[in-house]
Amino acid sequence: MSASPEPRQDPVDAIIEQWARVRPDLDTTAMEVFGRVYRLARAMGDRIEKAYAKYGVSRGEFDVLATLRRSGEPYTLSPRQLSATLMLTTGGMTGRLDKLERAGLLRRSPDPHDRRGLQVTLTEEGLRLTDEAVGAGLAVQTEALSALDGERAERLAGLLRELLSATER
Repeated sequence: MSASPEPRQDPVDAIIEQWARVRPDLDTTAMEVFGRVYRLARAMGDRIEKAYAKYGVSRGEFDVLATLRRSGEPYTLSPRQLSATLMLTTGGMTGRLDKLERAGLLRRSPDPHDRRGLQVTLTEEGLRLTDEAVGAGLAVQTEALSALDGERAERLAGLLRELLSATER
């Protein structure tokens, strides 16, 4: 296997070099990792937001549709289940549901098993849009990830899984 080319300097390198000049006693490894993770998440978030905008939804609204889609047929969850999955307050969820319902992408109906509850269900149009938009979002992510070969991408995914697991404990 050939050695990877030396990566170009990035803005995080400049920050690390500045800290090294004024505080050479600091170990900035964590700053190097999380500075890049943060910048990458922000850059990719912006790109994905643009991909979803072509379908008339924001990233947050897409997350609601995708959560319903991933739940499988009949693509129905309670607002509470959606809020818990997406880590949103009920108020934040209500705003998203209102907009998506007005757009005809989902519908709310009484829960037949709980007189006080509601069900949120993906409509046919919501299902179609979600399936198209998920492909567009994945295309953006795949294009960015193509900077790494398959083995390095898998290794990065594994390392990030370990780090995420350790920080969520």
